[in-house]
Amino acid sequence: MLELESANRTHTWLATALMHGIRTDTANLVNARQEDFVAAAFLSRFMNSNLLGEILGVKRSNRVMEGIEKALSTRRQVNHLTLAGIGYLRRKDRDIIPQVADFLLTEEDVHTVVVYGVVMTDETGESIVGSLRSSKLTLSPDEFLKDALGVDSEGNHYGGGRRNAGGFEIPLGFMSGSYDDEYDQLKWQLVEKKIQQMILGKLGAKDKAT
Repeated sequence: MLELESANRTHTWLATALMHGIRTDTANLVNARQEDFVAAAFLSRFMNSNLLGEILGVKRSNRVMEGIEKALSTRRQVNHLTLAGIGYLRRKDRDIIPQVADFLLTEEDVHTVVVYGVVMTDETGESIVGSLRSSKLTLSPDEFLKDALGVDSEGNHYGGGRRNAGGFEIPLGFMSGSYDDEYDQLKWQLVEKKIQQMILGKLGAKDKAT
């Protein structure tokens, strides 16, 4: 257990950040386990409740709202799973993807969400970046993404995760870059087809196995 002091401002910030992390990872403690409650009880002695309230009350940016709007208009739903591509994103906007996934998971009759986009990684490189969120207790995001997306040439998995959440990043390699609108549209169509094929293919394999 961490050694914290309530009079230490740095410790207060740390405890508040850790409490926010627990709430985020457990859907506001809905999916919390015993160890999460124990940790939360400990941190509650040192955290700043007002600061945590301000963090939790942060409003969504215009870019996040645009991502949610696009996801709602393009999403595909299969057996309580939602797949949504939100297009091309700047590197600084990649955090929009998990925020959109968190939002879509609140929809009725949906237990798993995968949101993805093409993100600029540097001046010339691009990657398919995605987030998975799930409230299904029998689904392991880590196992699901590793099995669905496979590995690169060096044997490293493209995806992985933890309880209730996961993420992935797949470099586009020589397909990176923008030449004209037609190229961008064709590239996005290929990205959508490939990601949906891989995710739904894994879902189909699991369905057949059960």
